Amino acid sequence: MTFDCRQLRLPIATTENCRTSKKMIGLTCVLLLGLSVPGHTLLAQNTATAAAIVTVQAADTAASVTLGGSVVAFKQVTLTAQVAGRIEFLAGTEGDHFKTDDILVAVDDDDLLAKRRAALAQYSNAQSAIANAQVQYNRELWSPQSRSISRSGGMGMPSMFDQMFTQPFSQSFMPGNYGGDRYVDRQADIYGLGTQLDQAHNQQLSAQSQIEEIDAMLRDARSFAPFDGVIVRKMVEKGDTVQPGQALLEYADLTYLQVEVAVPVRLMSGLEKGQLVPIKLDLGNVRVKGRVAQIFPVADELRHTVTVKFDLPVEVPGGPGMYAEVMVPEPSLQSSAVPVIPESAVLWRGSLPAVYVATEDKGPRLRLIRIGDYVDNDHVAVLSGLEIGERIHAVALTGARGGWSHVAD
Repeated sequence: MTFDCRQLRLPIATTENCRTSKKMIGLTCVLLLGLSVPGHTLLAQNTATAAAIVTVQAADTAASVTLGGSVVAFKQVTLTAQVAGRIEFLAGTEGDHFKTDDILVAVDDDDLLAKRRAALAQYSNAQSAIANAQVQYNRELWSPQSRSISRSGGMGMPSMFDQMFTQPFSQSFMPGNYGGDRYVDRQADIYGLGTQLDQAHNQQLSAQSQIEEIDAMLRDARSFAPFDGVIVRKMVEKGDTVQPGQALLEYADLTYLQVEVAVPVRLMSGLEKGQLVPIKLDLGNVRVKGRVAQIFPVADELRHTVTVKFDLPVEVPGGPGMYAEVMVPEPSLQSSAVPVIPESAVLWRGSLPAVYVATEDKGPRLRLIRIGDYVDNDHVAVLSGLEIGERIHAVALTGARGGWSHVAD
């Protein structure tokens, strides 16, 4: 079976017979010499590609503004030193992954351990003081010693005569308010011993507080991973001396990423939480849909912008710090119908985009266009160069020369 290559309506110089093969689908024309098309040169084309012709459709696209932003981690913390000392342990370097509660940084704690031992000694002394004060208090309560003859230094006479010489005369013989009151003296002695007991308890509490404070500082000497993540940036090395408040490292969870953008106040009426917007990542021209996750309640008083964070899909390529562009709707402009074509139809030469237009008499022709924003991940709007209803090749023809490619510079 033979096939007339002229049915393709391509201007050719020389052709050979096109044969069919049971293992191939479609018919293939082999062009031996240069095949010239006005405005460009085409080397080879199969019938499946030639048949991939679509009509330029119209789509209502809302006016939007492209804003630049940065990719940030959903969870990121900066670990700082809580105690002064020398770094004695670093778990890893940038890019290393860790689990929750893994030790990331450790500061030398020999000085803290010495202070803790001193506080324990004070606590033990306070316990001994409490026991002694309790014994003295109980003895005075049940067997008063303040009036004891043995403690008053008598002259060895019988008890009555000893009391006459050791106690004041008015307290022994004068009645009424002129003499002393043994009950009042005893209560004063009991109160004094009770005060000593309270002071011993307070010393114990003070020592206990010192121990708890030192234990907290010992815990702060170790920096633990607050969640599963990776070290993003390391600011110290093993052996460095740090002070409280000094940054040690940045730690982040890169499982979920966001794009942070400063949105002008005039555009805020076009955004609401949960809304999906197109986002372009500065990594191989990746385009995804981002969800409005957080809108800050206060605008920047100098730039008059509001910070908005957009959630990115899980496992999107890239990482924090990467540049991204977000298409924010422009509420002050109305939507309009524009030509929309598949992204696969666009060829690039530097920053110039072009498409192959399918014609009836002259075959595919290369035409420069000006593209606008992406309608979705696979289609792009055309601002000029194409009209609605024209027919183009949905997949850019292979073998184009002159520096044209599928990737923009």
